[in-house]
Amino acid sequence: MLDLAQLLPFLAAALALNLTPGADMTYVVARSATQGRAAGIAASLGIAAGSVVHSVLAAVGVSALLRHSETAFLIVKYAGAAYLLYLAWKAIRAGNQAMAMDRTLARTGLWRVFAEGALTNLLNPKVALFILAFLPQFVDPARGNPAIQILLLGAIFNAGGTTVNAIVACSASAAARALGNSAGFGRWLNRISAMVFVGLAARLVLTERR
Repeated sequence: MLDLAQLLPFLAAALALNLTPGADMTYVVARSATQGRAAGIAASLGIAAGSVVHSVLAAVGVSALLRHSETAFLIVKYAGAAYLLYLAWKAIRAGNQAMAMDRTLARTGLWRVFAEGALTNLLNPKVALFILAFLPQFVDPARGNPAIQILLLGAIFNAGGTTVNAIVACSASAAARALGNSAGFGRWLNRISAMVFVGLAARLVLTERR
């Protein structure tokens, strides 16, 4: 359904976009630095899950609501900003805890990080608008069902983004380990994470529809 002439420019554009630092990558870095590689990978997979939902919505046309409805856009935008501020508050509260956790807490924490990654992605209307604007550019109706083409392109784009985020997670966690695992360092990392989440919330609030 997707020929090489159609796929190559898409792959080049997708790679460039996935390598560009954004809110999702920043979230992965924050989680990896404070909780380790596994948390960073969980955050990457959560973001991937959110992107899958966005791709499906784009394929069925539901995401178009965000483009044409100012009210819908504002609701999603402010909900996302509020959630990021909640994550900042949690990071500050966790500032006095050591970075190391036992296995039971780590397993519980990873599911939570996964869910937070998915919600952070889902509650960012700019992601929905981007997918809705980007993927259809590489769809050729003459080659089959456009919705299926969008889903395939979304899966390829998501796979590349998840790979990049996973590499970033490993790099950030390794850097954090190299700097040390002291409780004091852990407190500072949590404070930095809180600042990151506040910054992402501000960035989201300032996002305009285009």
